[in-house]
Amino acid sequence: MDPVIVVGAGPVGLALALSLAAQHVPSVVLDEGDGTVEPRTARTVVLRPDTAALVARLGCVSARDEGAHWSGWRSMRRKQVVTELTLGDEGEFPGDGFPDSGYLSPLHVPQHTLTRGLYDAAVAHPLVQLVSKARVDTIEQDGKGVTVHTRDPGHLYWRGSYLVGCDGARSTIRKLCGIRFAGRTAVERHAVAALHTELPWPDMAVMHRQPPWRGGGPEVTARPLPGDVWRLDWLLPPRGDLVTPDALITRIRDTLAGWCGETPPYELIDTGVYTLHHRLAQRWREGRSFLAGDAAHLLGALGTQGVDEGLRDVENLAWKLAHALHHDASDTLLDSYEQERRTAVAARLRAADQALPILRGGRGLRAVLPGAARSHDGMLADGHLGGGALGALPVYRHSPLAAPPHGDADAVVATEPGAPVEDVRVTAPDGTAVRLRDRLGQAHLLVVLVAPGTGVWDRRHWMTAGVMPRLATAVTALPVPAELLVAEGYPGATAHTVLLVRPDGHLVAAFDGVRPAELYAAADAARGGEPEEPDAQEAKDPQEDVSVVAVPGDRTADIN
Repeated sequence: MDPVIVVGAGPVGLALALSLAAQHVPSVVLDEGDGTVEPRTARTVVLRPDTAALVARLGCVSARDEGAHWSGWRSMRRKQVVTELTLGDEGEFPGDGFPDSGYLSPLHVPQHTLTRGLYDAAVAHPLVQLVSKARVDTIEQDGKGVTVHTRDPGHLYWRGSYLVGCDGARSTIRKLCGIRFAGRTAVERHAVAALHTELPWPDMAVMHRQPPWRGGGPEVTARPLPGDVWRLDWLLPPRGDLVTPDALITRIRDTLAGWCGETPPYELIDTGVYTLHHRLAQRWREGRSFLAGDAAHLLGALGTQGVDEGLRDVENLAWKLAHALHHDASDTLLDSYEQERRTAVAARLRAADQALPILRGGRGLRAVLPGAARSHDGMLADGHLGGGALGALPVYRHSPLAAPPHGDADAVVATEPGAPVEDVRVTAPDGTAVRLRDRLGQAHLLVVLVAPGTGVWDRRHWMTAGVMPRLATAVTALPVPAELLVAEGYPGATAHTVLLVRPDGHLVAAFDGVRPAELYAAADAARGGEPEEPDAQEAKDPQEDVSVVAVPGDRTADIN
């Protein structure tokens, strides 16, 4: 099996290589850097529970050990507290439980910690080859694979089955594929400082709009990290004067004094000024080449998280590439990556573009969104904490992999088809009790039987009782590999409900009882249908004639 060539060794590229390795697919990661990761505490990422779980599954223990889960969220305006929410740990709210706020605590971690943890896991994995100082300048595609040429440090050719560009906003792969990267520039601009100090709200994230002190600006947020370290962000005018070191120190002192009554002792660790753009690649697939992460999309305004979306790209694409390499795949399966993920990110960008005039322009809420009842603070909380159009988990309602309706056979549960499943406790056929999310990303579908009471039975009894033998036979007959799991319960499900779940955790279908024919049809839809015959595939492949593209001469040119 030829490896998948991954270009870019940031969090998204490394996570993709590890996700492929977990599904027994080798990869080569080509990166222009030298393998070192510069510590920048002021550059952090916020991972929602689904992406934090992905990172943990991939073996990045440093993110968990050096990251912080927030206990709550406080929103302030001028001198008043507008909202104060308790954030729940997902482990405390299994299945259908949520804290009263409706939000689960995200994981806040320095990006260099995340990158280093993923890098160490990749170095230790035998199916991942890391190549540093490798600058790509040519791609050649044919019906059977991709050849990549790197000119630094030496002229080398790399042969792979597929190519994925995870090489950031100025992606060489995107340019080589001739893909436009349209969007908006400088939608938000922030001054950032990481410092060691004590604030009145330990472990709680704070958003303060229109703070009353001089020079506070329109908005400042404080997000905790372990060890009394905080990241502070000040919203700046999109285009304004440079933020000098003296001006930033003044902002820090005034903000700390405004929150604490007087400026407490603090140690400044790191600073920065970040400009956020909104851009979306016109296409995410060109033959055997794909884009993921910042190479495919840029977002980050109003609390939305680009790394979060990049990791969702990884989870969506990895199992589809693994299926293509292990079992062959139809174009429907591979095309569905772009159709699902680009649609989801485009919806996120549209929501942010609609909200920006409301939240940053001072216009009335109903002037732009008639009938909307959400407050400004609620909309911002959605972006920062993961809710609503700005932050909720993606639902692939119109996916080409959607299962056909089956009338009376279909069951209604709390999760709609195409949405991520709840992370309930399940039991594997070997008797192991785990979380459902722990079984994701292993290149096979999951079939979950809801069977209340099995938890108190000996496995030897319930594996051969009731509907289990018939369901086990139906799972064995599916057109793709699947793992059979049993759950005590699932939100909205009755006894003997059967769930079919994709390797990335999205629900394909739910059935009322054991329905072998309907289960087979849903599994066939989830794999994109029957793979095409190799001869027919080669006859219609638009890349049959080798295409060669040279890198643009100016690598520092504006994003195209």
